[in-house]
Amino acid sequence: MEYFVIIISAIFVNNIVLAQFLGICPFVGVSGKISTSVGMSGAVMFVMTIATIVTWLIQDLVLIPLNIGFLQTITFILVIAALVQMVEIILKKVSPPLYAALGVFLPLITTNCAVLGVAILTVQKDFNLMEGVVFAIASAIGFGLAMILFAGLREHMDLMEPPKGMKGVPVALVTAGILALAFMGFTGMV
Repeated sequence: MEYFVIIISAIFVNNIVLAQFLGICPFVGVSGKISTSVGMSGAVMFVMTIATIVTWLIQDLVLIPLNIGFLQTITFILVIAALVQMVEIILKKVSPPLYAALGVFLPLITTNCAVLGVAILTVQKDFNLMEGVVFAIASAIGFGLAMILFAGLREHMDLMEPPKGMKGVPVALVTAGILALAFMGFTGMV
């Protein structure tokens, strides 16, 4: 039951993008097409899950025993940067079209505060390793769900003719706000 609560909470109630406002840059930047949103969501899921595992282990086996917890943030940033480089190399070899479609936004995972935020939240919420992995995967699913829904809405909006002052980013931000309000409806679930 505890894992179910973590999953529902991370995906719907405390969505990393729509409720905690982490990872807004790729959310707005890559969500122009559903295909790139799916690719970015997959890359973020991989990096977020692996980063959470590695950072939890570093926190538990190195930082706490050596009493150097003050190095947590910089250590986590370095781990995430290394993982993103690994994902970039793998995507370049495995899926060149996805690599090209993600363009400049793939290196932005390095500075995606959603990945760092989940790693830090895992430690702050005092999750064990399994709970942390479940939380990271559920948060990544929530990130992907929000991005893909938003991309679908943006593709639909491209077919419409909004007022001149609302074209582009303004209407996208209003839509993101409405999407966040829709996700607030899940607040009483957990």
